[in-house]
Amino acid sequence: MLKNKFNILLYIFIFSFLGCEGYLTELPDNRTNIDSADKIAALTTGAYTEANYMLIAELMSDNASEKFVNGGDQLDLEMYQWQDSNLETDRDAPVFFWNNTYEAIAQANQALASIEELSGSINLDAQKGEALLARAYAHFMLVTFWGKTYNPATASSDLGVPYVISPETALIQEYTRNTVQEVYDLIEKDLTEGLRLVKNEYKEPKFHFTKDAANAFATRFYLYKGDWDNVILYASKVISNPQTEIRDDVAYGSLSYSETARTYGSALDRTNLLLSSTSSLWARKFASSRFGLSSNLASQFFFGGSGNPFGKAWAYRVFGNDEVYNLPKFDEYFKITNQSAGTGLPYLGIVLFDKDEVLLNRAEAYAMKENYAASLSDLTSFLSLKTANFNAATDILEESDLTSRYPVIENEFTPFYTLNDTQTSFIKGIADFKRREYYHEGLRWFDVKRFQLEVTHSFNNSPIVLTKEDKRKELQIPLTAQNFGVTPNPR
Repeated sequence: MLKNKFNILLYIFIFSFLGCEGYLTELPDNRTNIDSADKIAALTTGAYTEANYMLIAELMSDNASEKFVNGGDQLDLEMYQWQDSNLETDRDAPVFFWNNTYEAIAQANQALASIEELSGSINLDAQKGEALLARAYAHFMLVTFWGKTYNPATASSDLGVPYVISPETALIQEYTRNTVQEVYDLIEKDLTEGLRLVKNEYKEPKFHFTKDAANAFATRFYLYKGDWDNVILYASKVISNPQTEIRDDVAYGSLSYSETARTYGSALDRTNLLLSSTSSLWARKFASSRFGLSSNLASQFFFGGSGNPFGKAWAYRVFGNDEVYNLPKFDEYFKITNQSAGTGLPYLGIVLFDKDEVLLNRAEAYAMKENYAASLSDLTSFLSLKTANFNAATDILEESDLTSRYPVIENEFTPFYTLNDTQTSFIKGIADFKRREYYHEGLRWFDVKRFQLEVTHSFNNSPIVLTKEDKRKELQIPLTAQNFGVTPNPR
């Protein structure tokens, strides 16, 4: 955001994806002439951040517990204690996510500017749609981490993030923060236009915003905004028969640990809609970190079928021992950059959107619309592939299963909208199912924020608390950005 790296990045991306001869034309000022659909496509390939948010989100959430006392690297210690982090060299740190995501936005903006320049000469609607969606998603992730949770009563004054809509033209450029309302309005504008234009014509469609991936993004966006009708509308465009579309964790039971890890993030798995290749060490750290899935949490959520409404075992498989309990989800690829020295960079493919989340988002929206029968139907479909020995004739989720298992606790779940008692039980149950499904992936942190949940961590065997409206729930703006005009979050 603060350094215009576009000329270098542009050359790298186009050279990598298109080759040099016949595609690159050197101009007097060394810029590449963007004059074809292929070159635009190369630009949009760089509009997806290579940063991984999972360590940040997972360690701040109540998914992380202290597994052993002493140890832990600096980033883990900072995130677990909700401290402001300014580590600039750690590829899983907030600073890297901020910088790399704004670099991706710069790519999207240059693609959009080039499309505008070529307007009328060739049809670039599909490329424009993808660039708009990538820009919207990048800003959505930034405002989710660095801004307050959307609340229509306060969004017009709450600090969001800078929403950048044009290519950078200066080496050092100052930005001001848009409000959360302004950011959400701009996201929605990009999202709806991108949905109208995007197509599915990619060589590797699951690494790009397709129509299904864009609709999945829409369900998350409108869920956080509290627009239940749109959640249902867009979810229903993605899912028609959940049992044949969502992740089959029962079938995963026949796979080895490594096979499960490879399959989870595979483009071949039917549930996965949008994948991303990230520069990250999370595959090495998620199990062995001092903070994570402790034996107490494993017993609470996975072992012995704990929490399964049908009284059966979960199909999820937890591997390891007390200090490294984990669910196999990550398969690192180490890219050699110096063959003789044997050095390189770690890359990790992660799932950004899948059909399981879409289904759970729709179930939540149905509950908020008090269409409990539809919500229960979606949840039963979900549980059918997460429960060992599921019996479709007898294992049917009922309203009483949720209201008894997830009773109302005063001042526990407090989103900006009102919940009646039945809605509260449904929302708690869905959040619980989602928590299991996405363990290690960071989505729990987003629920912590939007439901204003309190989190207690044990640190050195003593409790530390993140209160419901704690200001530390908004990550601190990196110092480098503050130095160039971006207002810090209050502390």
